[in-house]
Amino acid sequence: MAEKVAKLGVEREKDFMYYVKDGGVWRVQRKQPGVPKGRTEKVADGGFEMDTNYIYFVDRDGDVARAKRAIGGQKRKKKGRAAAKKRSVSRKAKKPAKKKAKAKSSSKASKKKAAPKKAAKKKKKGKR
Repeated sequence: MAEKVAKLGVEREKDFMYYVKDGGVWRVQRKQPGVPKGRTEKVADGGFEMDTNYIYFVDRDGDVARAKRAIGGQKRKKKGRAAAKKRSVSRKAKKPAKKKAKAKSSSKASKKKAAPKKAAKKKKKGKR
């Protein structure tokens, strides 16, 4: 849950986006088609220091609040992953096997000798 950091009572307008930066509340005009990018302006100074372990935002009361940062994201359900693996395995099993070439074309191929493949040697670069 979020905890309030500074009670500012900022009144918000619909056409602006509000954010917290360097202990103050800033606003910028929302992007709209055909309207040039607006300038940012400082609305209020909160007078607090920001900690990197928290995210700061302007809540619905117009106050600055913070919440603990989720590091590494949310854990996924095991149920969903197992089901996805089963689906991918079943798709592979359902693929039809490749058909063999006709007997005439395979007999011609057997008459010709296959050229020996040359193994390419790669030189590894080592530290000297």
